[in-house]
Amino acid sequence: MSSHIDPRAVVGPRAVIGENVTIAPFAIIEDGAVIGDGTSVASHALIASGARIGAGCVIHHGAVIGHAPQDLKYANEPTTCEIGDRTVVREYAALHRGTGEGGRTIVGTDCFLMGYVHLAHDCVVGNNVIMANAAMAAGHVLIEDFVIIGGITPIHQFVRIGCHAMIGGGLRVPKDVPPYALAGNAPLAFEGLNAIGLRRRGFTRETLDALDRTYTLLYRSKLNVSQALERIAADPDLMKVPEVQHCVEFIKDSKRGIIGAPRLHN
Repeated sequence: MSSHIDPRAVVGPRAVIGENVTIAPFAIIEDGAVIGDGTSVASHALIASGARIGAGCVIHHGAVIGHAPQDLKYANEPTTCEIGDRTVVREYAALHRGTGEGGRTIVGTDCFLMGYVHLAHDCVVGNNVIMANAAMAAGHVLIEDFVIIGGITPIHQFVRIGCHAMIGGGLRVPKDVPPYALAGNAPLAFEGLNAIGLRRRGFTRETLDALDRTYTLLYRSKLNVSQALERIAADPDLMKVPEVQHCVEFIKDSKRGIIGAPRLHN
């Protein structure tokens, strides 16, 4: 099936448009942009030259994808913003391309990025991620699969957020958030396992128990992080669980450090 491009849209002659693509009035598709089969682009959206959009995506009114990054080091070198299949980008979201030769901003499949979300240069977002309205990620942020981020949430550059974590709205994220965690409060702290989300996604009781024991050692013992990781690594029952293995490797690889335990209030 051929694509439907409204005559009032501006489409560069060197843009690559797939089959069954819909482009609404006053959208701008720059030369070099790539749009996959079955994707729709709403009015006044800008699909800039660095955009590489997969199949079946929905780009809403006024969204900006693949535009030049907000980075003083950027010198107009060729970089990209790549979006996987079936991802939805809502109104006025801004997803910038990478910086530095060959730099890439990457968003996975089946993500839902709500209005005014911002992804800065060189962010990597996994699959099935939800970012609520006005959540904002600075440069080089890594967000793993199945993460949910509340609205009006700024994420510091180089922060990593582990898979299946959930972060409350309106909270600054200055440090790494471990996988499977529920993060809240100010300053941001570990508030427990994201147990409801994990049960909904089919995690077994045995896996939840192992993760709960892991985070009890990390956050509710008198051990520091290094000591807790040693204790976890020495427990064969914990380390046979793949999710626990991922937690250990994620925390070992942290450069910014992980969020702390909740403060006790008198």
